Amino acid sequence: MGNHSETIQIDYDSRIISYEELLNIFFRSHTPQYKSPSRQYMSIIFYHSEKQKRSAYERRKKEEEEKKLKIYTEIIPFTKFYLAENYHQKYYLQLTKELMKEFSYVYKSFREFINSTSAAHVNGYIKGYGTIERLSREKDDLGLSEDGINRLLDIVKGHGR
Repeated sequence: MGNHSETIQIDYDSRIISYEELLNIFFRSHTPQYKSPSRQYMSIIFYHSEKQKRSAYERRKKEEEEKKLKIYTEIIPFTKFYLAENYHQKYYLQLTKELMKEFSYVYKSFREFINSTSAAHVNGYIKGYGTIERLSREKDDLGLSEDGINRLLDIVKGHGR
């Protein structure tokens, strides 16, 4: 596997969400008190500035104080981000051929597909994240045909949400 960690890179608008709010989401979304047996799945924050570095260390310390546990999240400077191989991108969506076919009409390149927030949302729904209510509210913004929306609704209903 090499010496890498699986991670995501988030581009955000600080007028909409702060770095501190993103740190709160990060710590709520996983179990950083467990030390990963491998570098591949370690808990890690990459910072881009001294301000982000300070915020990350402060948030990790607060997490340790609140949980009264050692937090194993590493905090290191960002150097470079590497995209995962294509077969990892929007993995569950790629397994759903009829929806992939629709996205192939919308996005002329695989890079456009990878960067698509619509594809990310659909991938999440296919995996089981999201509810029928939420999908009903945003279905018209996903860029799918009526058949595509109905297929996605069937998938989400199958999850019982």
